[in-house]
Amino acid sequence: MGKSATEGEPQFLDGQILIAMPGMEDKRFERALVYLCAHSADGAMGVILNQPSPQPSFADLLVQLEVIPEDERITLPPLARAMRVQTGGPVETSRGFVLHSSDYFAENATLPIDERFSLTTTLEVLKAIADGRGPQRAMLALGYAGWGAGQLESEIQWNGWLHCPADPELVFDTDLDRKYDRALKKLGIDIGLLSRDAGHG
Repeated sequence: MGKSATEGEPQFLDGQILIAMPGMEDKRFERALVYLCAHSADGAMGVILNQPSPQPSFADLLVQLEVIPEDERITLPPLARAMRVQTGGPVETSRGFVLHSSDYFAENATLPIDERFSLTTTLEVLKAIADGRGPQRAMLALGYAGWGAGQLESEIQWNGWLHCPADPELVFDTDLDRKYDRALKKLGIDIGLLSRDAGHG
């Protein structure tokens, strides 16, 4: 599998953003950007960056999970007030995944991805954000996207996904509607020129 990779292209894409090609057949990933938290020969795991969740606001969720009492909503720090609850993918949709800047680390709970991004999956990080002790930048996703061994590589080969380097401005932008076009612009691609049949003609 690795032999067919383009010269110089990283074999594994953890820390990169996947961009769904137009015509993505799986509607759950239509116009999706996925930050890849882990990618190895065993498979891949990531969180979608640009799908809002039907769940309540971040502040509502903190109250619902009893992280804060109702009367503390108005005293939340700016990051907690600005955060939105997002849909991270179709797997384990009731579980929260906080993708955040690497200035926060919880023992036995935080997975450092690279020097800029980490992932934490415990309630502790939500408490830290609510108290103003958390990371400088963060997004909360419910659920994640997962691929089995070789599955993501096959989807990329069949023009299901493009990928680009991740940058914090794009990952943590709360304007979810603009993220997809912004990611394509990073690659210098005009959405109007992309064809779902690219590479098959």
